[in-house]
Amino acid sequence: MADYHEMWESLGMDVKAHDQLCAVLPTAFGDTYLSQENRPENMAYYDFVVSEIHGVRPAELIEHQKAGGKVLGTFCLYVPDEIVFAAGGIATGLCGGSQFWVPDGEKVLPKNTCPLIKASVGARVGRTCPFFRIADMYVGETTCDGKKKAWEVLAEDVPVHVMDMPQMKRPQDVQKWIGEIGIFRDVVEKFTGNKVTKENLQAAIVLLNEKRRALARVFACRKADPVPLSGKDALLMMQIAFYDDPGRCAEMANKLADELEQRIRDGHGVFAKGTKRILVTGTPMAIPNWKLHHLIETSGAVVVCEECCTGTRYFENLVAEDCQTIEEQFSALAKRYMKNNCACFTPNQGRIDDILRLAKEYKADGVIDVNLKFCTLYDMEGRDVERALKKEGIPVLGLETDYTDTDAEQLRTRIGAFVEMLG
Repeated sequence: MADYHEMWESLGMDVKAHDQLCAVLPTAFGDTYLSQENRPENMAYYDFVVSEIHGVRPAELIEHQKAGGKVLGTFCLYVPDEIVFAAGGIATGLCGGSQFWVPDGEKVLPKNTCPLIKASVGARVGRTCPFFRIADMYVGETTCDGKKKAWEVLAEDVPVHVMDMPQMKRPQDVQKWIGEIGIFRDVVEKFTGNKVTKENLQAAIVLLNEKRRALARVFACRKADPVPLSGKDALLMMQIAFYDDPGRCAEMANKLADELEQRIRDGHGVFAKGTKRILVTGTPMAIPNWKLHHLIETSGAVVVCEECCTGTRYFENLVAEDCQTIEEQFSALAKRYMKNNCACFTPNQGRIDDILRLAKEYKADGVIDVNLKFCTLYDMEGRDVERALKKEGIPVLGLETDYTDTDAEQLRTRIGAFVEMLG
């Protein structure tokens, strides 16, 4: 990584503590990613982004602010980024995928809070994430009780807007979400000083749809056998998509898809034909949480799809592009985002249907349902997931983990036995 210490100091970061994170990341990334053989050439872009993860993109965001623009940090894919970009702002993901940030999070949150929430809050209060320091506003949502209270902690020194997410999917709930998007529009307009018009919202919808289409192309390539891309590399692409410029994200994903499609035509894969195929479902895996994929793909199997927020939920379903009025655009946005099947909903048959569909589409030999410790929603829904998969004759393994490596060997043993059981 280039020297960004001056920038980090200007952001008020704890540079000494942050240097400790920067010191271990290259080794972790090298052991997990650069040790792979026969990787697609276009993964070099994503390797570069990781090598400069707290440098290049933060610098771009700062330049945007210098030009008078606003940066809004988001935690969840239910937040409609289209509104932010339509108002001339930039929406960016925030830190939250490393055990490094958890101890600082536990200073202000109960220890029996999920690692993702503790890490996110810890990255902010510990001053060791540039994205948290740069964001002019955080945008939260009410998808779980832990997050609801975390927003109160974060709001102590940074403006926070919370979108009240419906917990059901009845017609009145869709109407409620349309109203929430309207409120969000008003907040963003006031905060940025720019109006959200039909024209600039249309441009933002098209921009983010193109990003979704590009990511979907890459995922479609993973249906091939042999698989032209490792699950680890697909996960990395998705994790970076939360931070990258949308247009550049689409461009680079399309380049990767072009290469993967050629590999499929040539019969080239990163794993041997017939390698056992795993669908991963459950809680999201924020960067740099690569543990589960690494364990699976060094245990004789390959991850071919993820049914989670850092997987298919992020890009499936497009926003309608043929709306005639801004009211129709708001309705189209609400309908698209409400199609995401998070475990926060009740009832949630849609998510079960998604898992069964994806298992068949990606020809999965088995499903690993992963839950971050203390995530009650996904933990409780695991029962329904397991029951539905077993009914369809699809092998399933339920796992609970966190960001530490203390359970790595235990997980490896269980994953290895599961893969062997697949025959």
